[in-house]
Amino acid sequence: MATTSTTAQKVAAEVLGTFVLVFLGCGTAIVSGDYVATGLAFGVAVLVMAYAVGRASGGHFNPAVSVGAAMGGRIAWSEVVVYVAAQLAGALLAGTVLFTLLQGLEGFTAKGHFAQNSYGDQGSGYAWWAAFLLEAVLTAIFVWVILAVTDARNEHPSMAPLTIGLTLAIIHFASIPLTGTSVNPARSIGVGVFAGTDAIVQLWLFILAPLLGAAAAGATYAMLFGQVDEPVPGSGLTFARRAPAAVPGYGAPDAYQQEWNQQVAAPVTQQEQAWTVEQAAAAGWQWNAAAHQWERIPGFDEVWPGEGDGGTQVRPPTQ
Repeated sequence: MATTSTTAQKVAAEVLGTFVLVFLGCGTAIVSGDYVATGLAFGVAVLVMAYAVGRASGGHFNPAVSVGAAMGGRIAWSEVVVYVAAQLAGALLAGTVLFTLLQGLEGFTAKGHFAQNSYGDQGSGYAWWAAFLLEAVLTAIFVWVILAVTDARNEHPSMAPLTIGLTLAIIHFASIPLTGTSVNPARSIGVGVFAGTDAIVQLWLFILAPLLGAAAAGATYAMLFGQVDEPVPGSGLTFARRAPAAVPGYGAPDAYQQEWNQQVAAPVTQQEQAWTVEQAAAAGWQWNAAAHQWERIPGFDEVWPGEGDGGTQVRPPTQ
């Protein structure tokens, strides 16, 4: 039976996942200088960490992904703040560790040589407006793919991390020569602050463009492909507080997919709450006083008489 992760577990997962992404991805870029190796390092890092800790947080590891998820109705904006803080902490920690370790190379200087993203005279000569559009479009593609493979209707949720990792690798292959590839503000900030004043001055583009691209993808995904249920309260363009009683998933078969599809439980009526404990237990339900809702007893799979469709009842019937 899947359980909802605590905030502390989600923070730990996002810090660790973002740390590994930036440390391995940017580390490979610095020491190898090979486009293919760098693209694969970023893609495989996301793949591995999504499989490892995605069950706890959904495996965002990227502020733009969290913004896209909120715009798409998957998580509340209140959670985005927590996610982004954790991602920035993981990225900056990775940058700090990389900076420290690379001092072991004689003559190494981080200024202009720290896998920073760039455009114009500080990079490949690529115009700032073209770099902005490129980063926005690539991030939108990335978020569309993520929302699609984590959709509760996807019949192969176990393949989601692999698909996401391969997509990120392909994105790097296409854009490393132009901007160094960001599509992730945390990745850009984590190393950019160590790469000198010029890199810091250009960070605005690699923060704003991915966020706008992700927001556009999140806002349009449901219009393009529909959605399973109503958006999570406090997501999208609605900034209301999230309802306190919530359960993960839409019957999704694994915890990773459930973290991406958080559904709010229906309110409990006074009549339902008036059941006796014996009546509820006999029917396969137990009352969760903390959440103020009825919950299915684990392992109880009785069909309610009169339902007629052969399916399992997923809410307490009215008396």
